[in-house]
Amino acid sequence: MRAIIAGGGIAGLTTALELSRIGVEVAVYEAAPEISPLGVGINLLPHSVRILADLGLQDRLLGKGVATGELVYFNRFGQRIWGEPRGRFAGYPWPQISLHRGALQMTLLEAARERLGADIVRLDRRLTGFRQEGDEVEAAFTDAAGGETRVRGDMLLACDGIHSAARRILNPAEGPPVYGGRILWRGVTRARPFLTGATMIMAGHQNQKFVCYPLEAPGADGLQPINWIAELAEPQMPNREDWNRPGRLEDFAPQFADWNFGWLDAAALIRDAQSVFEYPLVDRDPLERWTHGRVTLVGDAAHPMYPIGSNGASQGILDARALAEALRADADVGSALAAYDAARRPPTAAIVLANRGNGPEQCMQLAHERAPDGFADIEDVIPRAELEAIAARYKQVAGFSKEALAATNDSEKADA
Repeated sequence: MRAIIAGGGIAGLTTALELSRIGVEVAVYEAAPEISPLGVGINLLPHSVRILADLGLQDRLLGKGVATGELVYFNRFGQRIWGEPRGRFAGYPWPQISLHRGALQMTLLEAARERLGADIVRLDRRLTGFRQEGDEVEAAFTDAAGGETRVRGDMLLACDGIHSAARRILNPAEGPPVYGGRILWRGVTRARPFLTGATMIMAGHQNQKFVCYPLEAPGADGLQPINWIAELAEPQMPNREDWNRPGRLEDFAPQFADWNFGWLDAAALIRDAQSVFEYPLVDRDPLERWTHGRVTLVGDAAHPMYPIGSNGASQGILDARALAEALRADADVGSALAAYDAARRPPTAAIVLANRGNGPEQCMQLAHERAPDGFADIEDVIPRAELEAIAARYKQVAGFSKEALAATNDSEKADA
């Protein structure tokens, strides 16, 4: 069985590793001329770390990141709304890991090259088309010089991101991503640890928010790289197609000038960043199906979502495992891809929609709406039971409640 994988990002490389684990021959085609450790911070939730641990990568990733100890929500004045332990600190068998996106991608790339061969990823190959004929798929890739490569396999797995060529071909009337009315500015700043040194915080509300978390342990100088995100409402999306546009401090820093909580100086983190990037908040409406015969979508190509709840990369990793399990259970490619679609499309659609409603960050919005000038006691604003329900509901939707994860783990062990 031969799989053509379009896209050498997190979803594509994890899919390659997962399929090779069950004996599928894979080849990865990546549009970029080289794979570099680009991007900013990312979080891996325990249900995705479970899969990476099965692939023998957990310790490597922990060595390049931080085992997140807690997630805490605050209002714009730095008053605590809600907090909870995360990963192993919350009793999961696996950690939540915060690290640089580039570190994750390069770890996956190194593992793929070690296990599948140095040439497993063909660079400078952008998917431009495909056709299905009998029991095969022929995929066409174009390089920067205009040359074309045609490849035949038993299936085409499109892991080519939010601007997926395969998705566009399969859904020609869909149009561009859906803008969510907000702009994110992101950066990494070396600074003193805050709170526990392994804390992820979110402060503010829907239209003005600041998120930050450490990416590595402190160095000899006592500083650690801290990933931060500043978010503001902007009704009109800037008319540009560059989704990694360098950001300008004057566009957002003044709105956070007084965000110094004592234990965290957001204004200083923004000011001291080496570089800043600007991202529009976008996703896509859930599709009625991902799988068309021997072609299917994976990761952001299938379910691009707002970066709320730390779910984007984690869900792509879960896709890879579900796809491998479907192919292991059914030698008929079309049937297996349809089973993967049925297993993964409904839950990821639910996450996309939940994230549009602020997901677990609802507690911040409620605190802002009910107590815009701050509070003396959060219990006077939002009862603890309501806060607990918001957190538990999102874990259930996103598939990382302890009960759901234990059931999935037991099921896979029984099937092995």
